[in-house]
This record gives sequence, structure tokens and C-alpha cells, in this order.
Amino acid sequence: MAAELPPPTDPAAALAAVVALRRRAEQLEYAAVDEAVRQGWTWAQVAQALGVSRQAAHKRHAGRATHRPTDEGPR
Repeated sequence: MAAELPPPTDPAAALAAVVALRRRAEQLEYAAVDEAVRQGWTWAQVAQALGVSRQAAHKRHAGRATHRPTDEGPR
């Protein structure tokens, strides 16, 4: 799955790869957060998994998450 990354000695290709990796990482993050929310994760659990504060996770994802977690945990 992992493709060979271009060397930094080819800045155009390396920077294009950085952009593509960032986009793919964002897609994966959104999909994983959506699934975590569907499974009943709290914002605190999502935040811990992402290595950010609960407030940061909520701010980034609450507006687009398909379900709304509470901070009470799975039922």
C-alpha cells in the first residue's frame, strides 16, 4: 500500500506528495471519527485517540459527525 516517497532533493514531487498525504490523512481521520461516534465513543475518547483536547476534537468534528456523542460513554 505504501508507495515510495519522492526524495526531498526533488522539491516539486516531495511537496506534491506532502499535499496528497495530508489530504489522505484528513480523509482517514474523518472516517475514523465518524465510525468512533457511531460506536458510541465520547468526545473525550476521540480526543485522546487523536492526541488533542476534547474541545479541539469537538470543534473540528462536531459539525460534520453523523451522530452526536455525549461525554457519558457508550450505552
